[in-house]
Amino acid sequence: MALSLSSPLCPRLRRALLRVGLISALGGAGLGLGGLPVRAQTAENNTAAANAGPGGKGAQIYCFMRNSGNNHQVSWDAAYAVIKRQNDKLFKTSPEHAAVMITEAVVQNPSVFPDCGRYLGDLFTKPEPKPEASTSAAPSGVTRSERLSQ
Repeated sequence: MALSLSSPLCPRLRRALLRVGLISALGGAGLGLGGLPVRAQTAENNTAAANAGPGGKGAQIYCFMRNSGNNHQVSWDAAYAVIKRQNDKLFKTSPEHAAVMITEAVVQNPSVFPDCGRYLGDLFTKPEPKPEASTSAAPSGVTRSERLSQ
């Protein structure tokens, strides 16, 4: 039985199918972009990300974690660990280069990493320095009450 998307029930049915993941927002009933089943698209996306090398794998991890609600630091730590581990060179990949690798993977394959572009700016923000504890010694020869009254 074919499903008609023009029936009066269609908007509610479409929303319900979107919610459970049976159809994509851009595709038809059970079909994603290009007429491929949604699950096949996911497999293709995973393969494309894996074939993009360490940057693609890092981008896949970073984007998935951010889209799942994780903050930047947790997502970055996971992605950077994978990128460092995938590198077979003598020197490890710097954090700056890893951020560029993730950005390149996302920009070159926007359909593989949908909605990830909004997180890319976080890769290039410098962390705020943590306030250091004061190392100055207490004034010598001054009583506690004298210090508090100043």
